[in-house]
Amino acid sequence: MSSRTVRRRHVFYIPGYDPIHPRRYRELYRKEGAAQAAISGYEIALSPGDPQGRYGWHVTATMDGTRTETGIETLIWSDIVRGSMDHGIASSYAQMLRTAWIYISTGTLFRLMRLRKGPVVAALYPVVFMLLQLVFAVLIASVVTWGGKLALLPFLGTPGHGVALAFGVALGWSLLNWFKKHDGRFFTYYLMHNYAYSAQFHGANPPELEARMAEFTAEIAGALTEDVDEVLVVGHSSGAHLGVSILADLIRQGGVPADGPALSFLSLGQVVPMVSFLPRAHRLRADLQFLSTCDDITWLDVTAPGDGCAFALCDPVAVSGVATKDKRWPIVISAAFTQTLSKERWQALRWRFFRLHFQYLCAFDRPGDYDYFRITAGPMTLGARFKGRASSKSRIEAAVSSHRSVTP
Repeated sequence: MSSRTVRRRHVFYIPGYDPIHPRRYRELYRKEGAAQAAISGYEIALSPGDPQGRYGWHVTATMDGTRTETGIETLIWSDIVRGSMDHGIASSYAQMLRTAWIYISTGTLFRLMRLRKGPVVAALYPVVFMLLQLVFAVLIASVVTWGGKLALLPFLGTPGHGVALAFGVALGWSLLNWFKKHDGRFFTYYLMHNYAYSAQFHGANPPELEARMAEFTAEIAGALTEDVDEVLVVGHSSGAHLGVSILADLIRQGGVPADGPALSFLSLGQVVPMVSFLPRAHRLRADLQFLSTCDDITWLDVTAPGDGCAFALCDPVAVSGVATKDKRWPIVISAAFTQTLSKERWQALRWRFFRLHFQYLCAFDRPGDYDYFRITAGPMTLGARFKGRASSKSRIEAAVSSHRSVTP
């Protein structure tokens, strides 16, 4: 099944921790797919998806002389993300301190530092920047209060102290509100809420997320009964570890027909260790271990050292300490941004850290064997396209996590 020509495909895209409406992914696919088609010399066109289904779109592509029809659906959990970000300033600071304490007290932060510096810096960034915002606000409030006292004391006497203090506190609080309102520039609160959501139960999934994942599992199971040649699940960033658990549940439940379409999993820019290294991530570690030994799936993991927000070339199963002798997945390869992007393009993007984290979903002007649009819309299954491909020699497989139990 994995070597058949793909005429029809069903793709499920699992976003990371993202509060934005999923239409952004359709527009990104449309724009970047057209750019990649022009560079690589194939044809690709988008049309509206099934109005009865989840948010998605339809892709018609002609590559290597073969026409392929692909339906792409976004598995939406942005409403859960928005709910988890609905915190005021004071509760956000309390959440930040609690999250930092969880990662430090469990030893997780220090273990993560042994893998890649980039994602650890990304994890520390919101803590440092939120504290700097607070210090700046307090400093401004103090200066204004002191100056106000000097200015008002001759006119109001002792009550002037209270008026100056109230004005200073109001100004400091307004400054903190300004930072929060403009977080689209800084990504401080966004990143903090992201890590806090995974850490709130020390690595266990929140109940509302488990319920949504069960819905996703059922939908993918339904697609495996359709007249398609491949069902491809794509998990980006935090969506990668959701994909691991969803597919593990699907296979355990017997949801993969023996004569059905090829089942494939593409994990992109994964941050699995941020969750799997936490003490109560038993479910995720068990799912990583199980999925890594399955014959019913092809699993390709793509990261790049140029992506400072991902654990580049870190085998998520091995570094979590749950690899067994029967492990066969994932194949770990690099998107190699410095080679697959021209020098000019790389220079334009290299300091845009969050944009680079989405480069896996975008066009490459010097494409290598990783091409998101050939994988999602081309005539070959993921297994056929990477058949015989070995993992990168520079991958990291050391079992770094100190929390390795797969049962509570």
